[in-house]
Amino acid sequence: MTPRVRAPELPQNYPWFNTEKPLSLQNLRGRVVILDFWTYCCINCLHILPDLKYLEQKYKDSLTVIGVHSAKFDNEKEIENIRQAILRYDIEHPVLVDSGFQVWQNYAVCAWPTLMVIDPEGYVVNYVSGEGHRNLLEQVIEKLIHQHQEKGTINFQQLQLTLEKQQQPLITPLAFPGKVLATTVGLFIADSGHHRLVMSTANGEILNVIGSGQPGLRDGSFAETQFFAPQGMTFDSENQMLYVADTENHALRRVDLQHQVVETIAGTGKQSRNIHPYSGISAETALNSPWDLQKVENRLFIAMAGSHQIWEMNLENNIIKTYAGTGAEACVDGVLTESTFAQPSGITTDGKELYIADSEVSSIRGVGVVEPKLVRTVCGSSALFGFGDVDGQGADVRLQHCLGIEYAQNFLWIADTYNHKIKLVSPHTGNCQTILGNGAASLQDGQGKNSSFSEPSGLSVMGSNLYIADTNNHAIRHVDLNNLIVTTLHFPGLCAPNVCFPQ
Repeated sequence: MTPRVRAPELPQNYPWFNTEKPLSLQNLRGRVVILDFWTYCCINCLHILPDLKYLEQKYKDSLTVIGVHSAKFDNEKEIENIRQAILRYDIEHPVLVDSGFQVWQNYAVCAWPTLMVIDPEGYVVNYVSGEGHRNLLEQVIEKLIHQHQEKGTINFQQLQLTLEKQQQPLITPLAFPGKVLATTVGLFIADSGHHRLVMSTANGEILNVIGSGQPGLRDGSFAETQFFAPQGMTFDSENQMLYVADTENHALRRVDLQHQVVETIAGTGKQSRNIHPYSGISAETALNSPWDLQKVENRLFIAMAGSHQIWEMNLENNIIKTYAGTGAEACVDGVLTESTFAQPSGITTDGKELYIADSEVSSIRGVGVVEPKLVRTVCGSSALFGFGDVDGQGADVRLQHCLGIEYAQNFLWIADTYNHKIKLVSPHTGNCQTILGNGAASLQDGQGKNSSFSEPSGLSVMGSNLYIADTNNHAIRHVDLNNLIVTTLHFPGLCAPNVCFPQ
């Protein structure tokens, strides 16, 4: 008979979120407990949050989910950054900050995400790593409830929690804006935390709010359409069409500015579990967390963060397919079919090459769109745990989870997200230099390195103007490239959904 393993107790002197006081397994006896070992940069960790929410709601009187945040990047160890991630991803279960990987080691965890199942008597009975295990977990929970009902060792009662979002509601005009796009017709902002798009003039006058502000997947007029945490955008000025990576809907959307309607052009609304290269009719093909877009002639190129690949959609025949990347999470250069990426989250182009912010390897990659179609690393460490904050040349450069990238005038502007800086990279030499930001996670206007940001994730250049989606500051920042002065844009009349009526 296999000996039963008692679950190691959780530390009481570490920071906890979404609860007034630390939780102990001793006090949770009589309940099924799932420990979710996660880190907030990880796309796989984000993918299982809807599964956990489903299980929490279905078994709210018998199941407690506890997130154990075991940070990968240095920036993710900061307490306030974890709090912001909890708000951004609407996490409603208690979260323990696993300082120094102590809980991770106690449970012999070796991968993000890992889910550890503890029975009502405090024993570890199962664990799974990776995503896509909702049905298995449901079966395990059902079996445990039945067994412990018979033994009289289950305690049915709902756990009362004090959520971070109750203490810090997202009522700012913008909430965690992920990307920004400057065009000839105005500024487009992915107001990701409010599940909508905002269109304004360059000085912040609101032209349109696209989306109801409620998460969902619904086509229709600007007022009734729904998005779910939209991110990157690209604009077709000739046809007045905006293309949107609707990330948590695993879909691509097209916004018709002339007729003021939104339609889904790719994706089924369900996440693809297939990481191997494939193709299909766009409306019938499941996608996996598209994070950013770039239009090149009649093709849309997609940074498909969830499957660690670059995809391509032909806008004439509506065929969508894998363009580069095997689906493995790594950094391998060479021919398109043998290359690998690691959560690509930003994409731009000079017309001959795509440039990718490859976030989990903290590197900038180049991908050919004309012959020879090869993948190369422009700068960065190329390793999953090779990150830092070092300016320099090529492989000597260290970035930290870069999410945004924009090509302009033979250079690449980089949102070095977890370093809270904006950097400039030469795609030809691989030279990388910090231009904006002092590295502090704060909001400060000023010139050059006297300014500060908090996890900037997107940027866009129009003429001598640089716009930055300063995500954790819930702000859009403007930079005059003539003098590098950073200012914060204001949007008079813009309100959070259900807070006030649009002006």
